Amino acid sequence: MDAREKSRSTILESSKDKRVPIFVMMPVDAFSFDASGRPRIRKIKALTVSLKALKLAGVHGIGVEVWWGIVERSSPFDYSWSLYEELFKLISDSGLKLHVALSFHSNIHSSNGKGGVSLPLWILEIGDVNKDIYYRDQHGFSNNDYLTLGVDQVPLLSGRTALQCYEDFMVSFVDKFESYIGSVIEEISIGLGPSGELRYPAHPFGDGRWKFPGIGEFQCYDKYMMKDLKMAACRERKPQWGDRGPQNAGCYNSLPSGVPFFEEGQESFLSDYGRFFLEWYSGRLICHADAILAKAAKILNKYQENEQTSVMLVAKIGGIYWWYQTISHPAELTAGYYNTALRDGYDPVVSVFSRHGAALHIPCLDMMDSETPPTYLCSPEGLLKQIQSVSKKRIIKLIGRNTTERHDKSGLRRIHSNCYNRQTEVVRSFTYFRMNDGIFRVENWNNFVPFVRLMSRDL
Repeated sequence: MDAREKSRSTILESSKDKRVPIFVMMPVDAFSFDASGRPRIRKIKALTVSLKALKLAGVHGIGVEVWWGIVERSSPFDYSWSLYEELFKLISDSGLKLHVALSFHSNIHSSNGKGGVSLPLWILEIGDVNKDIYYRDQHGFSNNDYLTLGVDQVPLLSGRTALQCYEDFMVSFVDKFESYIGSVIEEISIGLGPSGELRYPAHPFGDGRWKFPGIGEFQCYDKYMMKDLKMAACRERKPQWGDRGPQNAGCYNSLPSGVPFFEEGQESFLSDYGRFFLEWYSGRLICHADAILAKAAKILNKYQENEQTSVMLVAKIGGIYWWYQTISHPAELTAGYYNTALRDGYDPVVSVFSRHGAALHIPCLDMMDSETPPTYLCSPEGLLKQIQSVSKKRIIKLIGRNTTERHDKSGLRRIHSNCYNRQTEVVRSFTYFRMNDGIFRVENWNNFVPFVRLMSRDL
């Protein structure tokens, strides 16, 4: 039995163990750079106290983003792991385990100016000359949060492809922290896009282009993706389909009503062209995940053969829950999930994750439909139910997370209820977003500690 089969064979057994270990993500502003450009841990004394408090509360571990833009910051192959050596030791000495998120994105635009981390500086220098290494929208705008999947196989990055950069980073990480794997590091999440999620940056938060509940825009206008689109169209003997993406799909802050591509007319997502484009757009995203996870699974394979060093490979998807109750699910389509009322777009995604033995990191466990604006036809509950159903069919482990910051009893009860849903597989662990001052306020702490202990109880 190989590692992936062994991983899957334990899933049915896992339902006997009703404990759901909680990993609390590090603060968004945990790191900063000193005057010389060296990374450091901010407020290390306060962090040490916080770690001890979380351990006493029953928290199982800490989630840590391991940033490409910190480790390989200045030049190619110049990996500096000193910050993470210090942090991992601090966490381990506190008696806590680790969920590590290898982060190939930037959070500059989403951090509200608090400790944001860019892509590596040498990548930004290449991007200053060639902005097509980033995703572009129909207006030519791009941001430098994540490399376009169009350069996955193109050696533009100091002689390497993007896939080679990701692989080299993963290999260096494993070599450096081999002694922690399986004993302290229990889960390794592989970044696949913006915020680490497998999706396109169709709803760019923080740069002024998009605001909720806009449908977003397709992100395929860098020259490398456009070249691929042209080739795909020629294979279909419809070269005109490769000239551009849909021209009747509105803009970032459009609502679905009145946007022809997302309605049911002759030039909609239901047309021959609509199906072609969405198959290509979503298919490229799935190929991107397939390529990266194949490399990650190969690197981690030797650790899966020994139960003492076994580590869970994790992959994350986004929670695009607004306009879920429409026929076209436009916000999901622009994000790269070809999911509509007529088509299950999550099954092919979960199938790829399952093939590589990766657990699925699912969102929205804290949300209820009744808490969302009815005008925007949201359904976080429907989205979660669909993803759980697909995951059960594909026999894949689940890891949960909250989408919004929750300290209230109602939200925490909702998380517990979703983690122990009798109709689906009990989640393997839960990632709580995230550690900050709010969690330690008396009224919030008095809600959080009983929640942790309830999740940790063998039911």
